[in-house]
Amino acid sequence: MKGERHFGGLISLIITTYNRPDALAAVVDACFTQSDRNFEIIIADDGSGEATGATVATLAARAPLPLRHLWQSDQGFRLAMARNRGIASAAGDYLIMLDGDCVPQQDFIARHRALAQPGFMVTGSRILVDQATTAQVLSGQLVLQALGLAQLLRLRRSGAINKAAQLLIKLPDVGRARRRFSYRRIKGCNMAMWRADLEQVNGFDESFKGWGHEDADIVLRLFNAGILRKDGAFATEVFHLWHREAQRDFAASNKTLVLERQRNGTTQAALGLKNGAR
Repeated sequence: MKGERHFGGLISLIITTYNRPDALAAVVDACFTQSDRNFEIIIADDGSGEATGATVATLAARAPLPLRHLWQSDQGFRLAMARNRGIASAAGDYLIMLDGDCVPQQDFIARHRALAQPGFMVTGSRILVDQATTAQVLSGQLVLQALGLAQLLRLRRSGAINKAAQLLIKLPDVGRARRRFSYRRIKGCNMAMWRADLEQVNGFDESFKGWGHEDADIVLRLFNAGILRKDGAFATEVFHLWHREAQRDFAASNKTLVLERQRNGTTQAALGLKNGAR
């Protein structure tokens, strides 16, 4: 892919998780099979219980690359803080954010590396997996990242996954840049950015309450700081395992804040890397 010349250094993969050790194991196992091995794994844990700790210890014991577990106490939804702690701990200059229920394809790191370019961040793409197929993955009956063409098409025809073309066609780094801010295709479960750019905007904003729009906020503030976004579709797809929807009590108020920041050109997190709790 065009763009591979941009970055050859260590990538830090920050995987966020909360009390879903079976999904986390499936995700990390897929990370162990990556074609590009020049990366580290940081598990940013938002207060999971002992089962997750035990799972991470088992994974770490057979990890073929560096793996660290950063745990914070469970005081409600504090995703931004978990990510900021991961950023602060990262050894790489380029960071990929991945949710602990999103299984990457085997070329996931390689594809993100190929899109890495100074002055840009990347918002990746996802394939939704239905409840029954997710159960097969979590029981070990199905290894998503190892599926062939016929199996992927069969899953698509049955409705087990919501799209397949994005898994079968890989497009080059052409026409991906967005010159204007847009909410479309912002997926916090799969995004990549330069560490220096995150430090410039004070990282993710820990002042957001509850679930919702903290991913749009980081994209917007980076845009306000002059960092453009690339669309990672048809390159960086992950399999998003089924789960019940999170409570959205604060979604409306969080979006109002993002819209206000769009109007006034805000770049800095109110509570972030420089002044958040650690």
